[in-house]
Amino acid sequence: MMLRVAYLILCLAGGVASAAEDPASAARAASEQLEAATVQLQNADSARDRVKALTETVRAYEAGLGAMRDGLRRVARRETQLVAQLQAREDEVADLLGILLTIETSAPPVLLLHPSGPLGAARSAMMLAEVTPGLQARVEALKYDLEEVQTLRLLQQNAAGTLQRGLAGVQQARAELSTAIADRTDLPRRFAHDPVRTAILISSTETLQGFASGLANIVEGEITESSADISAQQGEVPLPVQGLVLRGYGAQDAAGISRPGLLIAARPRALVTSPTAATIRYRGPLLDLGNVVILEPQPDMLFVLSGLAEVFGEAGQVIPKGTPVGLMGGVIPEIGAILSLSGDGAGTDRTETLYIEVRLNDGPVDPEIWFRTDKDG
Repeated sequence: MMLRVAYLILCLAGGVASAAEDPASAARAASEQLEAATVQLQNADSARDRVKALTETVRAYEAGLGAMRDGLRRVARRETQLVAQLQAREDEVADLLGILLTIETSAPPVLLLHPSGPLGAARSAMMLAEVTPGLQARVEALKYDLEEVQTLRLLQQNAAGTLQRGLAGVQQARAELSTAIADRTDLPRRFAHDPVRTAILISSTETLQGFASGLANIVEGEITESSADISAQQGEVPLPVQGLVLRGYGAQDAAGISRPGLLIAARPRALVTSPTAATIRYRGPLLDLGNVVILEPQPDMLFVLSGLAEVFGEAGQVIPKGTPVGLMGGVIPEIGAILSLSGDGAGTDRTETLYIEVRLNDGPVDPEIWFRTDKDG
């Protein structure tokens, strides 16, 4: 049922965006992604396969809903444009209707008479023959615009229920994903996490740098060596969440405070995944950063992700690329807000922020050296 609802959403998204290639292409791609995820979920024999399939399902839902939002906003803008054009042409429409009404209600003999006699009548007939195609074209254009307005309004009315079911579907998929991750026991571990040492480190540090420097002290025993190397992926690592860059490395916020990382605007409850294969070095609340996930993609390098509402996994686990590590916070907006023109597709529905910091050899570096930020998520 969940997947059938998503398919309806994606079909509708493609339909409303037929005049705009981008939303329609996004809807088709999401539909194909959802179909592939469905097959994966049906064939999942292990917890790992189920997590992977559900991750793809959530991603497909998010992509499809995003395409639908974009398409519906374009529909609303087109309707507003047409209504404004029709209102501006009210006088023209009134004159046109008056002419048509006069022609329609005049008796046939009157139409054939002319004060100048037969010659004047012939000239009038010739003039009318020239004017009639123009009148007909204006009538057809007006009829087309009115029909388009009616179609657009019907699309928006039908979309509300479909969008509501889709939002419920993605919530269900997220819940199932969270459960599947909690049940997963097949991930390798590089170290055992010591909660007491972790608590002591958190209470004794006041900065992210201080905490990151002390990560080696919160493990039990030795940390298994790793030969991972992501240097070949420099500049091509995908963002961990679908979003837009709000502030770059070292940029100041409204209070004049600069931070050595990227601030990404994301939609409420968006899925956050590991951008590379990595070891989870820490996950949980930290200082004033909210919930934090610290990933180690290679020795002496850390990806710090903060601002999550929920975090997945356990410290010490080695996770594959694309593994979910958490969810963004926020509240899914009401249907009316999603369909409104207030955001106008400019990213104002991305109300949550994810902070990304890359630390190399115990110091921050510009994340854009590693992450690909020229596209949405």
